Amino acid sequence: MISITRDVIDAGAMIEAAKRPGMGALVTFCGAVRDDGGIERIELEAYEEVAVRELEKIRDEAMREFPIESVDIVHRIGSLFVGETILLVIVGAGHRKEAFAASEFIIDRLKQTVPIWKKEFYRDGERWVPGEAGGQG
Repeated sequence: MISITRDVIDAGAMIEAAKRPGMGALVTFCGAVRDDGGIERIELEAYEEVAVRELEKIRDEAMREFPIESVDIVHRIGSLFVGETILLVIVGAGHRKEAFAASEFIIDRLKQTVPIWKKEFYRDGERWVPGEAGGQG
């Protein structure tokens, strides 16, 4: 599954759906909104059509570059509060080493190329997060 959603991400259900008999490793990365100096909430915006295509490219590249069996990526947009899940990446492979390496590759590439932007809201103001295309801190 590759998707951009405004809905709460159900990590447990996605992990269960990702399991396959040949996988000895299922590595998950769950990115959440953190209280980084008084953040009350964040707003995530995306160029959704392009973001999904870019996530599909990243999945396909990871599948070519690493000996893995599956990749699922779900990224949330909209208004999120501290503790809520922003991103879930699930990589399935025969062995853990390959799954961890592919997961790190996917997350790094996502931050570089996927058109998703983050605005942080504090008690005393707000700011767009500069830097990577993904705007993830």
